[in-house]
Amino acid sequence: MNFHAASTMKTPVLIEAYKQANAGKFSINDSLIVKNEFKSIVDGSSYSLDPKDDSEPALYTKVGAKVKIYDLLYLMIIQSSNLATNNIIDLVGAQNANKTMREMGANDIKVLRGVEDTKAYRAGLNNTTTAYDQMLVFSKMTEGLAVDKSSSDEIINILQDQKFNDKIPAKLHKKVKVAHKIGWITGVNHDAGIVILPDGRKYVLVMLSKELENDKAAVKSMAIVSRMIYDYFLSQK
Repeated sequence: MNFHAASTMKTPVLIEAYKQANAGKFSINDSLIVKNEFKSIVDGSSYSLDPKDDSEPALYTKVGAKVKIYDLLYLMIIQSSNLATNNIIDLVGAQNANKTMREMGANDIKVLRGVEDTKAYRAGLNNTTTAYDQMLVFSKMTEGLAVDKSSSDEIINILQDQKFNDKIPAKLHKKVKVAHKIGWITGVNHDAGIVILPDGRKYVLVMLSKELENDKAAVKSMAIVSRMIYDYFLSQK
């Protein structure tokens, strides 16, 4: 089943950035001049993002200034910054992230565009995902196969700093680490990631939802399901 990817599409973009850095196209510690003007994939017309619609508005104060690529990647994941995302997508190319997903075996994830491309949204050109492909991508990370072992570890470290923790981690023990990426738009709420138990065992959990009428109830249910799965793994010692 396909879902609107919402911000879960930022995980493939993160992987693509590390892949290109590993190939020597740039260094993660290089800097970009932050911009807030992007081109629609429909007709190339310009559009900008509104900080009031972004979960990380502080970056807008740095438009025109240089910011490290690593810092943009970090904000893209932990604060789900849309402005950081679009700057990184312009750097690495959505089509390249899409190609990398295919190379990893994730055949149904579609990374078509940046965030808030209204013309593309109206034309039905949306980033999409499936639970299976999300599972595959996070499994590759645990195996050290998201680019390479070093890059996989760095990606997991960033994902562990996620600031939105009301679903998978919400009801888990504080000693449990979760490397995950959330996503939400109206009627859609997702969470996908790696749960790392104190004894070192790991499992991947993906929860996607759509056509929600009660967002709060859905979030609460996902947190409860996450706890049930965690309790099951504890019982398997």
